[in-house]
Amino acid sequence: MRCRMKDKFQNKTGIIILAAGNSSRLGRPKQLLEYKESTLLKNTISEALKIKNALILVVTGANHDTIQKEFNFPEIKICLNADWQNGMSSSIVKGLSDLLNINPDCEQCIFAVCDQPFVTNLIFENLIIEQDKTKKGIIASAYSETLGTPVLFDKKYFKELLNLTGQEGAKKLIKKHSEDTASISFEKGNVDIDTEDDYSKLIS
Repeated sequence: MRCRMKDKFQNKTGIIILAAGNSSRLGRPKQLLEYKESTLLKNTISEALKIKNALILVVTGANHDTIQKEFNFPEIKICLNADWQNGMSSSIVKGLSDLLNINPDCEQCIFAVCDQPFVTNLIFENLIIEQDKTKKGIIASAYSETLGTPVLFDKKYFKELLNLTGQEGAKKLIKKHSEDTASISFEKGNVDIDTEDDYSKLIS
């Protein structure tokens, strides 16, 4: 099984971490909130880095300069989404476009966000394993009776992802292609950090 997994990961999987928002409800960059002797963003990156041979990109936007100063992952590419105010879709398009410029042969891409503190490398691995097992084009994380991030898309959906506009996110494609969607369980996937209250509960 280990050999199969290594082959599956080999230069075929991209992981795009979306971190471009301005954290308007929080009032300060959520990406840089302290967590586990690190930050929320660095925690997500550290878990993604455990996926061998995956190409990892971080899409920044509103707080690009501040985040870049705190960045210490030379093996990861930072993509600045200058159009971050146009919504989540612009970060998806920017991240996927840059990923395909770097690796045109990428076969699948996982989109993750920076404010799910309980994400682990096992979530990323399980998405890939489930896709390999079911051959479904979309593998989403299941929590709180919904499907969401992290979510894996096969390359056959890259064109549709690149055509997303406005506030449209990956969930639009999950709903549209429900017959080609499978899921994995992500315990505590419903926990994300949008407000000071959310953060206080996390660290208390």
